[in-house]
Amino acid sequence: MNKLIEWMTQVVAPKMNKIARNPWVAAVQEGILTCMPIIFIGSFVTMIGILAEFIEGFPDVNPLIDFSMGLLSVFLAYLIPYNILEKKKHRKCKKEAGIAGLSLFLMLCGPVFADGNVTFTFWNLGSGGMIASLVAGLFAGFVMNAFAGFTFFKEDSQIPDFITIWFDTLIPMLIVMVTGWLLVFVMNINMFDVISNAFAPVASIGDSLIGFLVIYFIGYVFLYTFGISTWVIWPLESAIVYAALAENQAAVAAGEMAAKLNVYGVTNYITIGGGGCTLALALMFCFMAKSKKNKLIGKATIIPSIFNINEPLIFGAPVAFNPILMVPMWIIGFIAPVVTWFALNFNLVPRISILWSFWYLPKPIGAFVVGGMQGLILLAIIFAISWIVYYPFFKIYDKQCLEEEQKAIQKG
Repeated sequence: MNKLIEWMTQVVAPKMNKIARNPWVAAVQEGILTCMPIIFIGSFVTMIGILAEFIEGFPDVNPLIDFSMGLLSVFLAYLIPYNILEKKKHRKCKKEAGIAGLSLFLMLCGPVFADGNVTFTFWNLGSGGMIASLVAGLFAGFVMNAFAGFTFFKEDSQIPDFITIWFDTLIPMLIVMVTGWLLVFVMNINMFDVISNAFAPVASIGDSLIGFLVIYFIGYVFLYTFGISTWVIWPLESAIVYAALAENQAAVAAGEMAAKLNVYGVTNYITIGGGGCTLALALMFCFMAKSKKNKLIGKATIIPSIFNINEPLIFGAPVAFNPILMVPMWIIGFIAPVVTWFALNFNLVPRISILWSFWYLPKPIGAFVVGGMQGLILLAIIFAISWIVYYPFFKIYDKQCLEEEQKAIQKG
C-alpha cells in the first residue's frame, strides 16, 4: 500500500494537479465552493425536514431548501463566467460575464410566456439545471474572454473606465444572448428534452448490466463529479424502477419469483452515504485527516453523509472537479453497480419487492429491509471495497492539503 501511495504521489498526483489548476476547471470549482454556505443550509434543512415524516404539525421547511440549494444552478450560471474572467486576469468585465451567463441560463431553462407572465420550472433552477448552468457559464466565459482584449477606445481616452466597459462588453454579451435566443426561441431546442432523449434508450435495457452502469455510474457518479446532480436522470430512472417494483410485487403476490433487477430500492446498496459511496471518504476526512481544513470538512459532512446527503462533501472537500478524488469515485462508482447487478442476477441477494422510500435513513436499515441478511452482507462488501478504493487517494490529497497549510504558516 505504501508503494502504491508513493507512486501515486510522485507520478499521478502532479498530472492531476495540472488539470485542477486549469483556469476553466478552477473557475467551476471555485464557483461551487462559493455556494458552499447555500449547500450546507439546504443539506441541513433537508435533515431537519425529515422530522416532518414523524412529527405531526411540524412546520414546512421546504421553502428554505427551495431558495438555497433549489437555486444552485442560478448562482453557478453567474459565478462560473465571473471566475473565468477573474482567472484569465480580465477582471474589468467579470461582472458583465456573470450577467451574460445568467441571462443565457435563464433562456436555456425554457421559460413560458403567457398573459404577461413568465413561468419557469423551479426544478430547472436547482439541481435539475446543472448541465444547462455549466453550458451557459462556460460558453459565456469563453465569449467574454475572447473579446476581453477588444476596445472601442484608445489607451489615452479620457472617458471613465466604467463607461468604456459598458460599450466594450456590448458585442460579447449580445453574442451570448443571441445564441440563447436562436437556440430556444427560434430553433425551439429544449436542453432538458435533449438530456432526456440522450438517456431514453436506457429504458429498454434498464435491467441489463449496461443499463445499471448508465444509470448508476454515469448518472449517479460520473456526471456528479462534474457538479451535475444525480437528480438530472431521476425522471428516466423513476420510470424504470417504479415499474419494475410493481412487476416484482405482482409476481410475489401471485406466488412467483421476482424477476426484475433494477428496482426502486437498489440504491440501498449502491449509494452508501450518497452517490459514489462516499460515506467511507467522509469517515476518513472526519477521523483520519491531518490537514485542519480536511478535518473541519469531515466534521461538517459526516452527519449528512450518514443520512445519505453528500452534497456538502462533494462540493466542500471538494470531490467535484478535483481529479485526485474524482478518480476513486469513478472506480467505486463502476464497481458498486457491477457487484450489485451480479449479486441480484445470480440470486445471491433477494430481488427487491418491498417499497422502501426512506432514502435518508442510514443504508444498513434500508439494505436489511429490502434484502435481509444477504442485503446487509452485500452492503458490507461494497462499503469495504469503497474504503479500499478511496484510502490511497485520500492520503495523497490530505498530504497535499497539509503541505499547503504548512507553507501558508511559514509565509505568515
